Amino acid sequence: MRVPRIFEPQPLAVGSQLDLSDEAANHVGRVLRLNAGDQIILFNGETDSQFLATIEQSTKKQVNVAITACQTSDNESPLAIHLGQVISRGDRMDFVIQKSVELGVAEITPLFSERCGVKLSGERLEKKRQQWQKIAIAACEQSGRNRVPQIHQPINLGEWINHADTATKLTLHPRANYRINTLPAPEANKVRLLIGPEGGFTDDEVNASEQAGFIETLLGPRILRTETAALTAITALQCRFGDLG
Repeated sequence: MRVPRIFEPQPLAVGSQLDLSDEAANHVGRVLRLNAGDQIILFNGETDSQFLATIEQSTKKQVNVAITACQTSDNESPLAIHLGQVISRGDRMDFVIQKSVELGVAEITPLFSERCGVKLSGERLEKKRQQWQKIAIAACEQSGRNRVPQIHQPINLGEWINHADTATKLTLHPRANYRINTLPAPEANKVRLLIGPEGGFTDDEVNASEQAGFIETLLGPRILRTETAALTAITALQCRFGDLG
């Protein structure tokens, strides 16, 4: 039986005994229904280490564990992809975040563009960002990643594309001259990948991304939905320059 992996946002060390955070305790006690003597794996998202722990006490409100061993598992991709994804409607954005984390992205910034179909601001936007961060954490629990990618504060497209960075900047365009399999190796093994909304970018946004140094690339002869485009591009980049394939 697979030992459950649980995100625990506090310092972890072999030999220590601690009470799990409310969210972790709820998952262990109420969802998984684990009891004293059962084992779990803890990680805090900040290092390549995970910790084997034994449950000492488990109730509906509190779970106490003893950490017994440390395991180092460096399964982060050598290619650091920062995904800039224009926010899409419904659960499409949730899906992109979940699967892109499983595929190994290092950072994600939700973006607003002219044709973005989602209108959120203030407290509602922050709650949505927190929800996306929880999705990223759950994807790390499932996929075995110990470092949790940060979901940055959503910002406007123009601010993100003009951020000073040494990364190779890529965006998708059906009339591009480059394919991912013909691109040169990224600078410093870093990529900023820009993915547009359902309705695509406006001409002004395309021109702005070109002026900001983004290289237009082509995935194939078919026009893909925004969530399909993001995951296909990430997979292609990981196969070419990362750790897939």
